[in-house]
Amino acid sequence: MSSLYTQHPTDDEHHGRTFLVVVDESEEMRAALRYACKRALNTGGMVALLMVVDPPEFQHFGGIGRLMSEEARAKAEEILQRLAAEVKAGSGHTPTLYIREGDRATELLDLINEERDISILVLASGTGPEGPGPLVSSLSGKLINKLRVPVTLVPGHLSDGAIDVLT
Repeated sequence: MSSLYTQHPTDDEHHGRTFLVVVDESEEMRAALRYACKRALNTGGMVALLMVVDPPEFQHFGGIGRLMSEEARAKAEEILQRLAAEVKAGSGHTPTLYIREGDRATELLDLINEERDISILVLASGTGPEGPGPLVSSLSGKLINKLRVPVTLVPGHLSDGAIDVLT
């Protein structure tokens, strides 16, 4: 739908690969984030974080919808800024931050196509009985041919130690 916010690191040096992590509030996202940080650290790459917020439901008065969007963006910025500190500590570089509004899979594909520096998408699979998660299911099914970058799928149940050994 639209890009609400983008924050690029202040330094302009090239950092090799950019590992994109889709941020949500799931426990397994932490596994994807750690994996991306460790891979970036070990390969001289960078991490980028994307958070997609839901568009406000139809509101009879436009001001209410704008207020809801602003609140969602502010919450997303707060989450991304907190995670950015973790990424810098874990990878050695400040991540690029993206906030978009709309359908998560659509916004993800659009971002990957717009930002040519993104070279690997890192996702973690869900650990519950409902399956790997809607984004993993979409991207491993009908949307896989729309991706221009490889996807690294991290099992969401991996411990930090196991991730460190793998990276």
